[in-house]
Amino acid sequence: MTDVLPGHLITLDPQAQAQLFTEARTANTFTDTPVSDEQLRAIFDLVKYPPTAMNVQPLRVLFVRPGGGRDRLLTHVAEGNRAKTATAPVVAVLAADTDFHEHLDTVFPIRPGMREHFAADPATRDGMARFNAGLQVGYFLLAVRAAGLAAGPMGGFDATGVDNEFFTDTAWKSLLLVNIGHPGPDAWHPRLPRLDYDTVVRHA
Repeated sequence: MTDVLPGHLITLDPQAQAQLFTEARTANTFTDTPVSDEQLRAIFDLVKYPPTAMNVQPLRVLFVRPGGGRDRLLTHVAEGNRAKTATAPVVAVLAADTDFHEHLDTVFPIRPGMREHFAADPATRDGMARFNAGLQVGYFLLAVRAAGLAAGPMGGFDATGVDNEFFTDTAWKSLLLVNIGHPGPDAWHPRLPRLDYDTVVRHA
């Protein structure tokens, strides 16, 4: 393991640090070992807990296994991403629900009237949905890793095409595809450089 901070600075177990952060990478090949529905549910049960603004939780997930749904999805995936997407046991289509406000009476009961407030402001609602779902995308990738699986996030796809293919009866807007499974042969590209602390951090 590399780049694991001393235990007195990071209380998370060094092996967990490696699994979630320092040794984890985007997988480009997968074995045919299946991913169970129970594993997918366990991933979601982690994703739902970290914070979103006003607890809106706008992330929506479509899990696509091999078959007709996968074939339809592949027609909207960039050519360079198709082979690995075709062979992954599961592909997650991560989307933002711009009608998240319909659940606000349940998830944010401390502020009555917020559902009606956002119903009247679709532009603000769209931005809030995409921003907070983006936060949850990060949580999702970590949850996949926490489940002992490899995640292969991809932005190379036609989001409008995916929305028209799968989400015409919803307010879901595609953000990211994530291949999920156990890494196959030569799954990892060499790790690319990371920017250091002094390059990205200032103190005021």
